[in-house]
Amino acid sequence: MGKSSSVNEPLLVADIESQTPRAKSSSSAAGTAGGSSRGKGKAPLGKSQEYVSGSVKIRAQETPLPASSPPSVQQVSVSCSAAALAGGDASSSGPRNNNNTGSLCTLLMVSVALLLVVVFVTTQFVADPYDNNPASDDSKYAFLKASHTGFHFQPEKNFMNDPNGPMYYKGYYHLFYQYNPKDAVWGPPSWGHAISTDLVHWSYLELALVPDAWYDIEGVWSGSATILEDGTPVMMYTGARNGQHQSQSVAVPVDPSDPLLRKWKKVPENPVLLNPTGISPHDFRDPTTAWLEADGLWRITIGAKTAEKTGIALMYQSMDFKHWELQETWLAQVNHTGMWECVDFYPVLEEGKLGIDQSVLLRGTKKERQLADEQPEFTSKFKYVLKVSLDDTRHDHYALGTYSTDTHQFTPDAPGVGPRYDWGKFYASKTFYDAKTSRRILWGWANESDSEEQDRKKGWASVQAIPRTIWLDAKTGSNILQWPVEEVDDLRGALTTTPSVVLQPRDVVKVEGGDGPQLDIEVVFEKPDVTIVPQVIPDEEFDCSQGGSAHRGVFGPFGILVLTDDEVIEHTAVFFYLTPMNNGGWKTRVCSDQSRSSLAPDLDTTVYGSFVNILPTEDTLSFRVLVDHSIVETFVQGGRLAITSRVYPTLAIGEKSRLFVFNNGTRPVTLKSLNVYQMNSIAMHAI
Repeated sequence: MGKSSSVNEPLLVADIESQTPRAKSSSSAAGTAGGSSRGKGKAPLGKSQEYVSGSVKIRAQETPLPASSPPSVQQVSVSCSAAALAGGDASSSGPRNNNNTGSLCTLLMVSVALLLVVVFVTTQFVADPYDNNPASDDSKYAFLKASHTGFHFQPEKNFMNDPNGPMYYKGYYHLFYQYNPKDAVWGPPSWGHAISTDLVHWSYLELALVPDAWYDIEGVWSGSATILEDGTPVMMYTGARNGQHQSQSVAVPVDPSDPLLRKWKKVPENPVLLNPTGISPHDFRDPTTAWLEADGLWRITIGAKTAEKTGIALMYQSMDFKHWELQETWLAQVNHTGMWECVDFYPVLEEGKLGIDQSVLLRGTKKERQLADEQPEFTSKFKYVLKVSLDDTRHDHYALGTYSTDTHQFTPDAPGVGPRYDWGKFYASKTFYDAKTSRRILWGWANESDSEEQDRKKGWASVQAIPRTIWLDAKTGSNILQWPVEEVDDLRGALTTTPSVVLQPRDVVKVEGGDGPQLDIEVVFEKPDVTIVPQVIPDEEFDCSQGGSAHRGVFGPFGILVLTDDEVIEHTAVFFYLTPMNNGGWKTRVCSDQSRSSLAPDLDTTVYGSFVNILPTEDTLSFRVLVDHSIVETFVQGGRLAITSRVYPTLAIGEKSRLFVFNNGTRPVTLKSLNVYQMNSIAMHAI
């Protein structure tokens, strides 16, 4: 929490943030972000000094000074002048005729009407402090127009959620997705469909599947694609009917020779699976990609829960993809986790970045199958990943472990559902094996943090997070790594490089080349030497939501401020925070602080973050941040941790957006390097 500034005290990052009006949150979690709504107070005057750090001269501005043209790196100029509310006044004058009662009545009515107009306009202005033209409903939501992304996949209009059935087929990447074609909020979904040759630029096609059958009349829900042995794709999806009773159905392409796969048909055997005994028809959904085992049977897993709220992954087997048999054993279960949605199950190499087709050892040539049967050690170089999307929390978790083809059960390396894929707005994710480049790619839904009213005003809702290559972290063996697919680098434009510089406590430094709402930022800090610090009070209970970037420690918070206006009223902070532990050691947290990202009301401004594993052999702390108007994606330590945030600036929009580095800890930290790329927009059109 920030403290109030006085004339004799220099202005801290904490002070800047504590004086910033907080956006009203629609989430109870946002209430822990620190600070209450406060008007902007007038900042004190103060001193400044110059010092040289490395090869860069910085003007260390401890209190606000008027903004000036920055050198390669310039200290922020912060203005905290009081916000004045503009009032109106109306009066009328003219001849009065005491002998004309009608004229007096008319004059009185006009005066009252004018007074009501003034009161209405003034009230509207006060209620909407971010509105430049409060009489216009369009201007009230003008900032939302700037939230449309430039290089993330999103529909032309209306509501999108889960990614479905991603695959590579005949030269094209295919992405299907849950889509409401009628409104910008959730409704009975169809399957949208888009294609790409590079995972970056996309073309929209007509809807692939619509709710037009008795078994899916309430929605074509999520599902997966499988490539059969003859190379033909097949979809299995959940259909909803009769109060969202769920069953599983199959669809196949009308013309498998069409690389665009424009037309799909549902098989006459649908629905091919009904909920089994003991499982509610409301808790039986989202079939996985199928895999073929040595016994010649296809297997899938479907998410469910028991009456006792045990999350489970059911297992089914089939010879023909139309007639399915429930196996006696579940693939996995974890007590008290509730409904498992969008289950994903796939192998990863223990070393290297290459992906694996889940059936690669058991599908295809007879020689390959014999190899899998006769040399069990051939599979010892793999781990399996079981990912579940928890309906109760809307978080995606994954567990690493082993899979037995004898019992058809998954055994996790550690109990529970495991760590999260992403510590922010990232849900209902789905991977696929990219046969073009032999990698596994992860898609995830980044839903909105604003209100349904705002979604309808802007005419769309939700984006897909940047597709990520996913592989096992060979350094730890206990987590996966995620990194934007390499094709994203092709969108990079102008590069600005900042040389090494020491950030003193309270420094907030503007970065040249960081203007604009579309950036790819690479940041490397030297790992602080904690041995030079005398004994400190343990801060083991520190959480990212405890004041966010305004919570001062010894080493941290330090990092960057993105989507920031010139006066640092609005900003999203991405930062490291080193936490002294009770045992004398230190742990490193990474946080994405949305609590001061916008002046607009009705936003979820939760502060996200978690501990990240820093190995003793690692001497730097690094992250890569993709900024795209209303989405901020952070990848830490080469992808060991990811955080996705949705933010809606009202001031720091378009070319008014700025980038800063900061250090709000009590000890200096060294910024080793900072690269900022301007990012070009992608091409998206219907064909």
